Amino acid sequence: MTDTIWLTRHGNRQDFVDPDWAETAARPHDPGLSSDGKEQARKLAGRLRKERIEHLFASPFLRAVQTAHFVAEALDLPINLETGLAEWMNVEWFSASPERLSTRQLAERFPRVDRSYEGGAEPSFPETRQETLRRAGRTARRLADACDGPLLIVAHGITISALAAELDPDVNAPEGALCSLHRFRRNDDDDGRLN
Repeated sequence: MTDTIWLTRHGNRQDFVDPDWAETAARPHDPGLSSDGKEQARKLAGRLRKERIEHLFASPFLRAVQTAHFVAEALDLPINLETGLAEWMNVEWFSASPERLSTRQLAERFPRVDRSYEGGAEPSFPETRQETLRRAGRTARRLADACDGPLLIVAHGITISALAAELDPDVNAPEGALCSLHRFRRNDDDDGRLN
């Protein structure tokens, strides 16, 4: 069971910088990082270089994997793609389950992706906000219990909020700024919570 979990939201998205990007994109609901998003991810990796992170988990969406890639390179870690950390599957954003790159395709682009890691179940579509919060919360608890060393999770705004709430129910976690960083440590009390 880990004693430290780091949470970060992915860097800035291409479609946030270029709203017309989706009109010609092969996967309009799976944008990568913008140039400033890549710079945010580089800075995040530099900040984490001095930390003792042993495990790295990322949502399988491209922007999260790209962000994780910068950290994985800096810390010499594999990237575990975790579907339980995926974006909220809501009908206001998506008309169907969003198409994204497969694990194989991501591993071809980002060699640190661990093809052998098997994450949780795929999120269902559509998904309510509460279902997303429960999914992300269960994932946080599973990863915290399964890992022995400190871990980093790279995910999305709502999933970061859910993860933080699961790790410390007393925290009023915002969805987090792009590439924001949050650390939770297990307390010495008998409840074993991370906060």
